[in-house]
Amino acid sequence: MSVSNPTLITFVIYIVAMVLIGFMAYRSTNNLSDYILGGRSLGSVVTALSAGASDMSGWLLMGLPGAIYVSGLSESWIAIGLVTGAYLNWLFVAGRLRVQTEHNGDALTLPDYFASRFEDKSGLLRIISAIVILVFFTIYCASGIVAGARLFESTFGMPYETALWAGAAATIAYTFVGGFLAVSWTDTVQATLMIFALILTPIIVLLATGGVDTTFLAIEAQDPSNFDMLKGTTFIGIISLMGWGLGYFGQPHILARFMAADSVKSIAKARRISMTWMILCLAGTVAVGFFGIAYFSAHPEVAGPVTENPERVFIELAKLLFNPWIAGVLLSAILAAVMSTLSCQLLVCSSALTEDFYKAFLRKNASQKELVWVGRAMVLVVALIAILLAANPDNRVLGLVSYAWAGFGAAFGPVVLISVLWKGMTRNGALAGIVVGAITVIVWKHFELLGLYEIIPGFIFASIAILAVSAMGKGPSKMMVERFDAAEKDFKLNQ
Repeated sequence: MSVSNPTLITFVIYIVAMVLIGFMAYRSTNNLSDYILGGRSLGSVVTALSAGASDMSGWLLMGLPGAIYVSGLSESWIAIGLVTGAYLNWLFVAGRLRVQTEHNGDALTLPDYFASRFEDKSGLLRIISAIVILVFFTIYCASGIVAGARLFESTFGMPYETALWAGAAATIAYTFVGGFLAVSWTDTVQATLMIFALILTPIIVLLATGGVDTTFLAIEAQDPSNFDMLKGTTFIGIISLMGWGLGYFGQPHILARFMAADSVKSIAKARRISMTWMILCLAGTVAVGFFGIAYFSAHPEVAGPVTENPERVFIELAKLLFNPWIAGVLLSAILAAVMSTLSCQLLVCSSALTEDFYKAFLRKNASQKELVWVGRAMVLVVALIAILLAANPDNRVLGLVSYAWAGFGAAFGPVVLISVLWKGMTRNGALAGIVVGAITVIVWKHFELLGLYEIIPGFIFASIAILAVSAMGKGPSKMMVERFDAAEKDFKLNQ
């Protein structure tokens, strides 16, 4: 690999820029609130784009295009489910969670919010929710590291083991140094890069395959059922793909963006920006995988890497169709997708360990400076464990993401959604919801029951557990009800 390789130079410039943003954010990080939530100072544009970028990890440019390339448009149900879920999350949860966390002890993390919202003096709710975060996020982090490793492996011909470390190093560096502000500012840059790549690439692939009519004829010639949205699907299959949308209500790295907004008034504008960005990105992703069918059927001599691993379809198209400098920018978009999500996940894990274990149980009077440095140390610990989990070169990005996504969606989704909409929810109801949701996902995944995506039974059973246990036991305290009403009034006045 020559040092003059334009793609390598582009990557290096991009990575250096992200790390420099990390050092700029370092200067604005004075306490744990700054490190974990950026001092609740994000405007609507940064809130919108960082929520989008932190959501759309490497699967956006690798896992989903690969699935479309293999199966055609029948895999696009997942995109429809995601758009629906994300919109409902912005509509019902975003603004309310912003005010509820402020009214409930100015909570910095989800476990912190649960403990304050439900007056949990035992610490059990905090501990169990923090454990769920650590278990599923470590798997999620591993998916990001696999995606980064695949990128470095196929772009620079690195061995997978070396590519693991190369892909993770820069993300760990700027998250370690700059915390939440670094993650949010870099997310904004990365979201811009991702949408540029996902609008430009399908257009160039269309031109390379002879325009819309020729491309569609080539896709139909390869397999007419590629156009069939119901190809190879069942009712359960479609419900499973659409069920991905339920996951949004429980993703800590996305919910953290809502909690960090500068005010509820920013949320409506952020929702419009974020949803526009998301729809364009998902449409571009589906188009890359779909048009890739036509390109590689016309050029079978270069289809080898994609046949071996369909998740490389975007990477190979970028390398084959673009000038090396432009290809470097487009491939940096995959790195952007990986880095944006991985950095958020590392930070949420670090927050759980620092705020919900270290500060809550070990060092209640720790100084802000000490807590920030403990947070940084935890970023390194979680990253190392995730790298070890990602060491198997047979890992597939979408498989790892789907498990972690289901875990959070079922364990936290119903608890977050019901906690911001119903004042009658109790501490035992919340505890039952988290435990039932997490266990259902693990058991359902293990036995692969009915072929149904585990998030759906997990979400349903957790919701039932919350409502049943809350109704059976002693109701919420007067103070809990008063705080809920005050937060809801604040939300309605300012939205």
